[in-house]
Amino acid sequence: MTTVKFQLEPLTCPTCIKKIETGLNRIDGIEEAKVMFNSSKVKATFNEEQVSADDIKETIEKLGYAVL
Repeated sequence: MTTVKFQLEPLTCPTCIKKIETGLNRIDGIEEAKVMFNSSKVKATFNEEQVSADDIKETIEKLGYAVL
């Protein structure tokens, strides 16, 4: 398992957290995705054989959030 962190644009509400976490946790190969509201960071633990860090970043951006 691999863990990656991404810095996001500032999050404005708890709904943003749920949207990102739900979207990421639906991806095969992601063991856990957690969003830290105060710091606007995403931490994802995943299986490199199933998904890549670039796939995770792309998913976050498709959900409408900028990865810095």
